[in-house]
Amino acid sequence: MIPLRDRNPTSSTPVITVALVVVNVLCFFYELSLGEFGLQQLVFTFGMVPARVVVFPTAVHISFGDAFMPLFTSMFLHGGWLHLLGNMWFLWIFGDNIEDRLGHFRFLLFYLLVGLGAGLVHTLFNLTSTLPAIGASGAVSGVMGAYLILFPGSRVLTLIPAFFLFTVELPAFVMILYWFFIQLVSGWATTLMPVAQRGGVAWWAHVGGFLVGIGLLYVFRPRQRKRVFYQPW
Repeated sequence: MIPLRDRNPTSSTPVITVALVVVNVLCFFYELSLGEFGLQQLVFTFGMVPARVVVFPTAVHISFGDAFMPLFTSMFLHGGWLHLLGNMWFLWIFGDNIEDRLGHFRFLLFYLLVGLGAGLVHTLFNLTSTLPAIGASGAVSGVMGAYLILFPGSRVLTLIPAFFLFTVELPAFVMILYWFFIQLVSGWATTLMPVAQRGGVAWWAHVGGFLVGIGLLYVFRPRQRKRVFYQPW
């Protein structure tokens, strides 16, 4: 299921959502400007490597920054055009409404904290992995978790690829819970595999970010506004 747009208007301009999209795109263009060796260095330096966190207390050559700074920097790196566009599209669809409810600064703080939490959950489920994890999907998953709680009945125009492509309006809770179910099942499936065979998708970052986003929403106490679930396309 791919969300195309939602019927959930906002009362403010989503300046932080736009800024996050722009920063991620600029970081990706910087990645494209590097050669293969430079890109590898960038990803292994600023990507989240779980094993680096585990060995940090005893490895004299790994500093605190080496181990934990990638929790932040990895949120702004992507592995390809589809990776980038997918994450930014989901952020654009769901982020403006969460920013509208939290306010600009609190939404930025929420987004970054969710991304950090997603990175920690990914680390806990992949303690021996030396594969760097990159991407905004953990933070975006938290935004989706918050959207589920705040706007479960909002209608989302959704593209469904089956034997042929078709669109249907679904309540947000249907689309988002289906998405979360896929992440959860995929996460448990990869847990049963050897570390070397788990592939490049950080499923547990998605699951962790989603749950952290729901939890943080209650900490941030979003301001109350009249909910409007329907508007003309």
